[in-house]
Amino acid sequence: MASTAARWLGLAASPAFALMALATAADPSRPALCGGAGIVPIDAMTAMYALMSLFHLPPWLGLRRAANGG
Repeated sequence: MASTAARWLGLAASPAFALMALATAADPSRPALCGGAGIVPIDAMTAMYALMSLFHLPPWLGLRRAANGG
């Protein structure tokens, strides 16, 4: 039971951080890091949430590997 709950919690992290990144990126009141240059219109919190989403992808990759029989 505990391992099942841990597995679901591990799968919930990456999408949750991705949604938080989208929510903070969509907030027009937050100043952008590179807004003056127009290169990357994101702030530090958006970048942090996006990186955390990437760092929490391994459970999803393992799930995909298991689904493909590998």
